[in-house]
Amino acid sequence: MAVRSILVYPHPTLLKPDNADVLIGDPSLDQIIEDMNDTLQASPGVALAAPQIGYSVNLIVVDVNQDKNEKNRDGRGKVILLNPEITEQSEPHRVREGCLSVPDFTGNVIRYGKITVEGYQPDGTHIAIETQDFEAIAFQHEVDHLRGTIFLDRVRSRRKDLFRRR
Repeated sequence: MAVRSILVYPHPTLLKPDNADVLIGDPSLDQIIEDMNDTLQASPGVALAAPQIGYSVNLIVVDVNQDKNEKNRDGRGKVILLNPEITEQSEPHRVREGCLSVPDFTGNVIRYGKITVEGYQPDGTHIAIETQDFEAIAFQHEVDHLRGTIFLDRVRSRRKDLFRRR
């Protein structure tokens, strides 16, 4: 088991906008995926981006079914996605969001209720996922991490839309 420390804002790796694309068949890929799975399982979160544990590559893991809140258990289970891109989005609305890398705060941000995200599975298979609601938000949040964006960057007013966790 390889549970890695989750980097905390403002760590420079979290702010890097140009992470490397993952090469299918890269021998280090299995270890990165194992570390991400183990770290996510040990955390209170539902998704993780590779930069959050120190890997500057375009790789995310999303599993909203891991959420303890029953109403959010509407996802497809664990999805490991290499080089993800959001290709369609609709139904913008304001949501309260938190982040493992910003443990002391949550904030109101604009996210899309429906998206299509495309990328590759670890075996190299291309996949397009149409998703909505909580799972769509999780994918958007993690893809942002790959671009060096954290939810704080999307908060319109830190005075009105940022809240200290209790």
